[in-house]
Amino acid sequence: MSPLALKRDHFTYGDYTRWPDDERWELIDGEAYNMCPAPTRIHQKLVLEIATQIHAFLRDSPCEVYVAPFDVRLPKADEADERVDTVVQPDIAVICDPGKLDDAGCRGAPNWIVEVLSPRTAAKDQRQKRDAYERAGVREYWLVHPTDRTLMIYRLADGAYGRPEVQALVGETAVAAMAGLCITWPAAPAETAAAG
Repeated sequence: MSPLALKRDHFTYGDYTRWPDDERWELIDGEAYNMCPAPTRIHQKLVLEIATQIHAFLRDSPCEVYVAPFDVRLPKADEADERVDTVVQPDIAVICDPGKLDDAGCRGAPNWIVEVLSPRTAAKDQRQKRDAYERAGVREYWLVHPTDRTLMIYRLADGAYGRPEVQALVGETAVAAMAGLCITWPAAPAETAAAG
């Protein structure tokens, strides 16, 4: 997208679909957020580890797991796709309603979203995206802090998230939105080296 185009105040999915394929963007309430540069190696390792565990658990289930880049359109009502002004690419999204899936990605709230924080996107993930996920009805939202090795869990109750549950990335964590699924956390890199 050209710098001139960024001077506009409000974007929609219709604009988004015309931007260059080699650029990654998200829209939250019409505001464009550049997704470059690529995430760190540690970020990617955590995403892969979590997604692998989810994928194994979901075998023979109607639910599906997707990793970024994967577009999730979050309409505010029943507006046409080209008018939707929130399009995100969560690190991990689990969708259990096949009717929400199409060739473009997902339209509507996934059941569960996981974001692995990086310094460049942490503020957006903890504010704008959290608010968008809450408004859309995402049942469970996890924010994984790879450096601090902590997890913040938001669970939807009466249409709102409320205070998050905060845990260390040790042992296992149960997923409320996926009964029976527990994520087993890998040891920290220093712990792995000391054990070896």
